[in-house]
Amino acid sequence: MTKFEEKLEKLLIKIIQHPVGDTKYYAAVHVKSLIAQADEEFQELLSKYSGLNDNYEKEVIRSSKLESQIIDLKSQLQQQALPVVPEEVDKAIKYLKTQNNFATLSDLGDILTEKGFWWLNDFQFKDRRFGFGGLNNKLFILSHLAITGYTVEKPQLEKPQLFYLKHIDMSKSDAHLNWYLAKGTDNVLIHQGIKKGKSPKLKCILKLTQQEIDSMETGSYELVPVEDGE
Repeated sequence: MTKFEEKLEKLLIKIIQHPVGDTKYYAAVHVKSLIAQADEEFQELLSKYSGLNDNYEKEVIRSSKLESQIIDLKSQLQQQALPVVPEEVDKAIKYLKTQNNFATLSDLGDILTEKGFWWLNDFQFKDRRFGFGGLNNKLFILSHLAITGYTVEKPQLEKPQLFYLKHIDMSKSDAHLNWYLAKGTDNVLIHQGIKKGKSPKLKCILKLTQQEIDSMETGSYELVPVEDGE
């Protein structure tokens, strides 16, 4: 039973007697008053829940904005480059993980060389949260990297030694020029003369690795190392 029905039952009832049966009715003024009260209560509830709905919508919008900001922040963090550590620092971090982060730098002495310590010092200099120097601070850095992530630097491949091929017989028989294997028009192999005492820096003169030379039938040639910068 609703509150309106409960109030309706409490109203005074007038009875009109008829031969065929009595008629019960409410006074119109009482019913109108009751309807007015019910309407007023309804409007109050409507206003209350309307306000709640507005607040709910605002919270949804606010949550949506926060979610968008969180996504942006995560994206920014992912875009930030992870620190690149030397291979020995990577080994030290992995060793630390096997010890459940309970280790001392003396335990890592066989892993970290001077290069590794210099790298840790430089990391501390760039991020002052870890202080500067101090053995324990370096352990904190290793633990920090184990949690936040890092990448291992790729070993730099040594450039192979290159050689010019100087023709021995031609160079000996020429009083002024040394003759080097070169590439001419249409990639035809030729010999290019260079004044004696001068470096063979012309682009057409070939620079070959030992492996390339071994695969060729070079004949009577002297291997002249290419100096850095040539």
